[in-house]
Amino acid sequence: MSGIAQVLGNVTPAMVTRVVHATTLATNAVLERTGARVAFVTTRGFRSLIPLGRYARVEEDRYDLRFTPPVPPVAAEDCFEVDERVGADGAVLTPLSPDSVRRAAREIAARGITSAAVCLLHSYANPAHERQVAELLREFVPDVVTSSEVWPELREYERATTTIMSAYVGPLMASYLTRFQAGLSALGITAPVYVMESGGGVMSAGQAARRAVATIESGPAAGVLAASLTGHPDVISFDMGGTTAKACVIRNGRPEITHEFHVGGKGSFGGRRAGTGVPVRTPAIDLAEVGAGGGSIAWVDVAGALRVGPRSAGSSPGPACYGLGGSAPTVTDANLVLGYLSPRSFTAFPLSAELAEKAVDRVAGTLGVTREAAAHAVHEIVGATMGSAVHVVTVQRGIDPRGFVLVAFGGAGPMHAARVAERFGIDTVVVPALCGVASAAGLLAGELSTERVLSALSAQDPDAVFAGLEAAARADLGVARDAADVRVERSVDVRFRGQAHELTVPWGPSVDSAFFLRYQQVYGIAQEGEIELVSFRLRLTVPAGDRSPGPPGTREGPAGERAATRLAYFAECGGYVDVPVLTRATMGAARGPAIVEDPESTIVVPPGWSAVPAPDGSVTLTREAGA
Repeated sequence: MSGIAQVLGNVTPAMVTRVVHATTLATNAVLERTGARVAFVTTRGFRSLIPLGRYARVEEDRYDLRFTPPVPPVAAEDCFEVDERVGADGAVLTPLSPDSVRRAAREIAARGITSAAVCLLHSYANPAHERQVAELLREFVPDVVTSSEVWPELREYERATTTIMSAYVGPLMASYLTRFQAGLSALGITAPVYVMESGGGVMSAGQAARRAVATIESGPAAGVLAASLTGHPDVISFDMGGTTAKACVIRNGRPEITHEFHVGGKGSFGGRRAGTGVPVRTPAIDLAEVGAGGGSIAWVDVAGALRVGPRSAGSSPGPACYGLGGSAPTVTDANLVLGYLSPRSFTAFPLSAELAEKAVDRVAGTLGVTREAAAHAVHEIVGATMGSAVHVVTVQRGIDPRGFVLVAFGGAGPMHAARVAERFGIDTVVVPALCGVASAAGLLAGELSTERVLSALSAQDPDAVFAGLEAAARADLGVARDAADVRVERSVDVRFRGQAHELTVPWGPSVDSAFFLRYQQVYGIAQEGEIELVSFRLRLTVPAGDRSPGPPGTREGPAGERAATRLAYFAECGGYVDVPVLTRATMGAARGPAIVEDPESTIVVPPGWSAVPAPDGSVTLTREAGA
């Protein structure tokens, strides 16, 4: 709210017609386990579904003879059963017993639980029992979420965990958005509030409160949207902040979308490995994320090897050079020692070179190397860690990154981007204007959208299924039935008959051919045979009138007189060399080594690279032939 008040300045609040918000509230609630206590209600015989869970032993856990599985999202004693049963075709096999629901509801209330997740067997095929259960539960429990409303797809475990996560963060999200809207009203802003969803669209605040699980990847999604607007069709977005670095592939101007990811796990980078967290079945931009950022702490393990991250100094106390009480050496401290940052890099407060040197000296002393060697090692190791995120979304998925453009943003991204690009043979790096707030720019380009899905294995009339999904999607967005200014995308999940997993392809007359091609792309096997349609998906989008993220421009540099040159460390040059320090507003074409310094970012141009400014305020780095 303080930031909004500053941005408004002398602007009349009533002139604001739209507020778009991205937040990591849901993500943090899951990772830090600060959400609401949830009761899980399911069909009799299935209460152990969540306590049993599904776990994969990864990283050091592979060798732990006393491995303890992660704590399930709902404790066994908070799982309840009701008498009912629906078949996979939607037929009622056992009628619902209202008395069993009321008994469960009284027990839930007696435990002081105020949020419940209802996931009955095969409710995607017939949601009637779930709706009745929810109605009865609400007599005792304030917040009730049903799987048929959140994500009506087959696979009970994933559907259950998705519903639980929505119930887990829903009350927190509703409370937060209520306070956020009240704060806006106090400033005089009465415009509608929209929230970025994980899939790259935006939805109303009311819908975000009802389907909070759809906002778990809200924050990172906005930055990927900004990267997609740079004018290059094939892009790898690279976002490096204070605690994490994220990578995503954008092909033909559109980010890759996944319909299942895992939160709260480890060792899974791209969030695809089953058992490394809680599975969530909702559309999300397909990101790989690693614990590497400006605040990542450098440390020496028991074997004497230098490690960087995933522990972070955060913003408080932050890196040692902040002078706020932090003493652990971080990536930011190393970059200050190497000369990539200057003590005046931040407009809010000066950085302390002396404190950074003391912090790095502790690592150098333990390793028995010089200060600059230790700082350079920290810089190299964090670059390799961030490179692993790019590797996951490209090489590991059969994509050659060499034909892509790396778009770098975030406060720390442009400092490391060229080095990350070198690891993959990428020759072009683009640093957008105002890259430090690229996520906010991406929000301005976000389109109002929602996605609906329904598993219907026995559907005789796909057009009728799509019509029902479209009606529900229009209701989500408040779009009139006859409104023409909408974009409707239909797709289906298809599998070979007899197989257990499916692939998503666009809906159309040649859906079988599209599936055979997709199958070959994913599995490397050319195969044809009888197919079956498993789930129907529909995405409804209201296009934004202007997808430009606003006037690019640049801001004035740090206060005070800027040094024309400074010493910076480049191994190719044998150590510290005097390099030019430029700004976007004043630079022309420059050859590395050089540094381009602005309040929101510092661009490091290594030897063998050149940098050219563009009229829109961005800077393009190009690797020279033979470099």
